[in-house]
Amino acid sequence: MAATTQSGEHHYTFHVKMNCGGCSGAVERVLKKQEGLSSYSVSLESQTADVYTADVEYETLLEKIKKTGKTVLGAERDGEKLEV
Repeated sequence: MAATTQSGEHHYTFHVKMNCGGCSGAVERVLKKQEGLSSYSVSLESQTADVYTADVEYETLLEKIKKTGKTVLGAERDGEKLEV
């Protein structure tokens, strides 16, 4: 079973192919609109989106990021690899 924080919160890391500030901005915009997130950060440099939530399911987050048209190369929940 995956480790969680004391509050039951999960840390998701999405490895997203982003080529420019517009790409990372698109991912940031969908995460900003998503209710139920404790916090998130998107890094063009490391090609990642880190999301903290106890309320939003992995599949929902994955679908939102994919809808930006960006390729999700991999994902992790609390350090464990997930299917994309």
